[in-house]
Order: sequence, then C-alpha cells, then structure tokens
Amino acid sequence: MTRNNYTFTSESVSEGHPDKVCDRISDAILDAFLTEEANARVACETFATSGMVVIGGEVGLSDQEKLKNYMGRITQIARDCIKDIGYEQEHFHWNTCHVLNFLHEQSAHIAQGVDKDGAGDQGIMFGFATNETPELMPAPIQYSHKILRRLAEARKSGAEPSLRPDAKSQLSVVYEGGKPVGVSSIVLSTQHESEDQSSDDIRAIVEPYIREVLPEGWITEDTEWWVNPTGTFVIGGPDGDAGLTGRKIIVDTYGGAAPHGGGAFSGKDPTKVDRSAAYAARYLAKNIVAAGLADKATLQLSYAIGVAKPLSVYVDTYGTGQVPDEVIEKAAAEVMDLTPRGIRTHLELNKPIYARTSAYGHFGREPEADGGFSWEKTDLAEAFKKAV
Repeated sequence: MTRNNYTFTSESVSEGHPDKVCDRISDAILDAFLTEEANARVACETFATSGMVVIGGEVGLSDQEKLKNYMGRITQIARDCIKDIGYEQEHFHWNTCHVLNFLHEQSAHIAQGVDKDGAGDQGIMFGFATNETPELMPAPIQYSHKILRRLAEARKSGAEPSLRPDAKSQLSVVYEGGKPVGVSSIVLSTQHESEDQSSDDIRAIVEPYIREVLPEGWITEDTEWWVNPTGTFVIGGPDGDAGLTGRKIIVDTYGGAAPHGGGAFSGKDPTKVDRSAAYAARYLAKNIVAAGLADKATLQLSYAIGVAKPLSVYVDTYGTGQVPDEVIEKAAAEVMDLTPRGIRTHLELNKPIYARTSAYGHFGREPEADGGFSWEKTDLAEAFKKAV
C-alpha cells in the first residue's frame, strides 16, 4: 500500500560541482559534433582534477578528414565551458588548466548495429511523472534544482559577487495525503570567496533566494536550516574534489523518487538509448499524467544492442490509473514509434541541444523553441486519451 504521510529527501548539485563540470564539457563536445553533422556519433567522457581536464571516448563523422581536423577544437571547447561556469581560481582556471584529449574514432563493431537503426546498446530506461508540481516532477528534486539555479543566476549577474560556482542543495519535503506541504529541513552548501565569511554570513546571502523559490508556507519556524554546516567552503570545484562525467544520474533524473536504469546521459549522442529512450520514457510518462490517466506513472523501456524494436514496455501507475495499466502500456506503444530512430525523429534529438541539460536536471524544464527539452512537451495527451 502506498504511504500518504512521509518525508522524502532529494539533492541537487550546481553547474560548478566537479561532476557537473565534466558533464558540461562532455555535452558541449557532443553539441559541437552535432552542429557539424546531425548523425555524428559521440560517447565522450571527461575527468577533472586540480589544474587538469582529461577527455576520452569515441567519436565519428562521415568525413574522416573533417574528424581529424575537428579534434583541434576540443581543448577550446573545454576552456569555454569552464569559463562560462565561472572558474578562475588559482588551481582551476579556464585559461591555465591542462586539457588532454584522448578522443578516438568510434568502434566499427558498435557502428555496424547502430547504422542499421538498432539501439546503441542494451539496457533498461525509466521515465516518471507525478502531478504534485506544475512541471509534473517530484517536488524534492524540482525545488532543489530551482534553488541552485537561482543562486547561479545571482552569482553570474553580479548580484552576489562573493558566491563561487560549486554548490549543493538538499530538501526534505513533508507529504500529507500524498501531496507535498512543507519542508522539514534545508541543506545548502556553497563555495564562497573569503575565509572570513561564516556560515551565518552565507545564510544571510542565500536565504532570501531560497524563500523566493519555495512555495509560500513551506518554510515554517520548525524548518531546520543547515547552511555550509562544516564552516568554510572556499576551495571548491575540481580543485577540491575530482569530477567525472555521469556520476550524478539521480540528480539528473528524479532525485530517487523513481527507478533508474543505471545509464548516464551526458556525452552520449541520441543513438545511445541510455539517453534517448530515457527521454522518451519521461515524455510518455509525462503525457500519461497530463492526459489525466493517472496521478503518477513510471514507464520502463528495454532494448538490445543492434535491435530496433524495444523488447518490453512496462507501466505502473501506483493504483492511481483511470484505466488498467496494461491498457496504458498498449497505448504507449501505439502513440509513439519507440525504435531508436523513431525516438530521435519524434523528439528531434539530432540537434545541438545538450549542453543546457548538463546541470539542474534533464527533466522538469520548459520546452524551447529550437527543440531543447522537446521531451517535456505534453502534445501526446490527446493521443493517449483516444488510444485508451
């Protein structure tokens, strides 16, 4: 039986978190290749530590000479990402850090299956949606993202010049009757400029922005605040902790409120179903909820490498469905072509739209005019209603 009264916690990390620096670089490289060729193949991993960024993985363009020439751009792409995030500290500066590029041509053995419209790998992917927020996302992760995004805006605008790029947030949200009603604790750790700034000083800076973001009435006199609880946080980013692409998969998705298939997103072109099918699963789950067929829904897809058709489609509406789950499963397979090519075509994924996904969540974002976050549209709601 589903619990109605409980407290659930999710965390987010900022664009300056070491792992997110790596996600951003990997996705920016992906965007660069997709700008050159819509069918470019990219599986790019980035590692960052004090004074150094290492990039590796596989890439492919139809023109091999162009691919060789393109490799010279990788270092500048990485530097531009670090600069935009805001790192100009002594041991991690966009202009002085070492950038090592070990990207190489994609394996022909992998390409042979993908070129026949099969999936780029085997795997399971989950999508989730719930009507507890306007974005149809779980409240703990959605508002954890919003807090850090708002603080980044304040930092970059110059409104809060003492804040630095590395930050983490965590919200414990109280549910009553299955709906979020308040916050029992707020955890916020942010890198800052001076060792003379205390935790109280940092709280005075960030608290107004947190109150601005959270729904009215969610913060009460009983809410616990933990702002920079260890004290000083001046050394941050890859200088304080090494980063790696793909280590924040729960932050990227649903904050632990739903299952995860295990595959990361960043640095992978849309032939990789780890990414594209996870986007499709979110798209379908969101449209199921938007259609009023359920209050919340999880949808799972599974694939085999080189095989186009999904091996299975599974839907769970947690007892909130207006029709049986198996009817919704059948409808999901009817309203969208779930082959890798079908997903890429329907959601227009062969575009340079990925660097913007690398921080503050891949889901719960507004669809954009150029095709960014197309999987957040609810344009299949009517098709779902007719199909069931």
